[in-house]
Amino acid sequence: MSTDATIRTDLRIDGMTCAACSSRIQRRLEKLETVADAQVNFANGRARIDHDASLGIDSLVAEVESLGYVVIDDGTGDEAELAREANLRRRLVVAALLTIPTVMISMLPSLRFEAWEWVVGALALPVVLWSGWLFHRAAWNNIRHGATTMDTLVSMGSMSAILWSAAVLVTDVGDGHVYFETGAV
Repeated sequence: MSTDATIRTDLRIDGMTCAACSSRIQRRLEKLETVADAQVNFANGRARIDHDASLGIDSLVAEVESLGYVVIDDGTGDEAELAREANLRRRLVVAALLTIPTVMISMLPSLRFEAWEWVVGALALPVVLWSGWLFHRAAWNNIRHGATTMDTLVSMGSMSAILWSAAVLVTDVGDGHVYFETGAV
């Protein structure tokens, strides 16, 4: 790479959920032949890439997006960020409103009633599937690319609690204990 034609490109990256994500993006960018240096910061969601001028921004964006992340155009970044925050806020509110009764019924025997397990399961399911969808999607993207992150752990943990509890309810397998609240929390 010729140093006289080196330029710096800054990208905003959405979808990073842990430090392993930023490391993965950085390693991929550094493997490009015309990239001199790449620094990806998880905390601020930015990548700074020093590269040969012959390497276009579209190539850098394609490389990042091939890993399952989204590059945000700085011109529309504020609107996209506001929409993303509103979506996350909605998911948080739904999760909180459904998780609180789930945990209370599961943990306090005085609040239990006949078939309480079915009600708790119905409350926990949207929390795990809809509110937790971003974890599941990120875990799937990472697995597809041969990587595991905290998203993988969160997704596997919440889904295994829900699936085991559903199996206990439907088939009478195990000791009869359900763990829907574990998946929801």
